[in-house]
Amino acid sequence: MKYLYFIMPLITAFLLDFIIGDPYKLPHPVRLIGKCIGAVEKITRRVFSSEKTAGAVMAMIITTLSFIVPFCLLFLAYKINLFVGIAVESVLGYYLLAARCLEKESIKVYGALQKRDIKEARKAVSMIVGRDTQNLDEKGIIKAAVETVAENSSDGVTAPLFYMTFGVPLGYLYKAVNTMDSMVGYKNERYINFGKIPAKIDDIFNFIPSRFTALLMIVSSFILGLDGKNAYKIWRRDRFNHASPNSAQTESVCAGALNISLAGDAYYFGKLYKKKTIGDNNRPIENDDIKKSNRLMYCTSVLMLAVTVILRIIIAGCFL
Repeated sequence: MKYLYFIMPLITAFLLDFIIGDPYKLPHPVRLIGKCIGAVEKITRRVFSSEKTAGAVMAMIITTLSFIVPFCLLFLAYKINLFVGIAVESVLGYYLLAARCLEKESIKVYGALQKRDIKEARKAVSMIVGRDTQNLDEKGIIKAAVETVAENSSDGVTAPLFYMTFGVPLGYLYKAVNTMDSMVGYKNERYINFGKIPAKIDDIFNFIPSRFTALLMIVSSFILGLDGKNAYKIWRRDRFNHASPNSAQTESVCAGALNISLAGDAYYFGKLYKKKTIGDNNRPIENDDIKKSNRLMYCTSVLMLAVTVILRIIIAGCFL
C-alpha cells in the first residue's frame, strides 16, 4: 500500500491528460513559463552586451524558477496532508503532459484533409509546426503533422514522464528547458547566439529520453502490427539525419514503422533549409498516417508510464 502513494501522482497525471487534455481556457504553468522566458529575454538583452551571455543567464533564471516554484508548492502541500500532496503533485504532473493535445491538434489536420479543405489544413498544421505552411501541398501537410506527432511523442509526453519519475519539480525544469529551445533555439539572426546555450541544454536533457522513447516506439510498432523490423532498421540508419542529435530518434522509428519518408527540405521564416530525409519512400504518405502516428504515440506513452511506475517503486524501496 505504501508504494501506491509514490505511483499515484504519475498514473493520475497520465489519466487526467488522456481524459481531459490541455485546459485551453484555464491558466497553464507551461504558458506561464513561456511568458517568463519572453520577459527575462528582454531584461537580459538589455543588461548584457553579449547575446550568448544573456541567453545563458536567462536559461539559468528560468530553469531555477521552474524547479523551485513547484518544489515549494509540493513541500507545502505534503506538509498539510499526504493526500493533499498527492493531489497537487498529480495536477502539476498533468499540466506537463500533452498526449491528448497532440492528438487533438493533429486530428484537426486530418479532418480538414478529409474534407479536402487545403486552406484549413494548412492553418491547422501551422498551429503545431515551426515551418512555413502557406505553400504546403497535401502530402507536405500530412508529413509535417506526422513528423510533429513523432518528435513530440518524446518532447511532449515520454520525456516529461521520464523526469517526473524523479519528482515533478524536475519535470518542470525539463519543460522549461524544452520551452526555451522552442522559443529561442532558432538558428536565425535574432537567436543564433542568444539561443545557443538554451539549445545545447535542451540537447543534453533530451539525450536519454529521446533514445529510450525510440526503443519503446520500436516495441510499440510490433504491438500495433506495424513494420517493427523496418522501424528498427530505419532508426539504426537514420536516427542522426537531423540538425538536432535527438529529433530524428523518434522520427526515424515512425518513418520506418509506417514505411514512409519524412523530413527533407523545408522553409522557415521564408528561407529554405536543406535537410536530410528520414526513412524510405516505400509508399506515398496518406492522411491515415496521421492516425497511425497517434496510435504509435499513445502505445509508446503507455509503455513509458509502465517503466516510470516501476522506477518509482524501486526508488521508493530505497527510502522506505
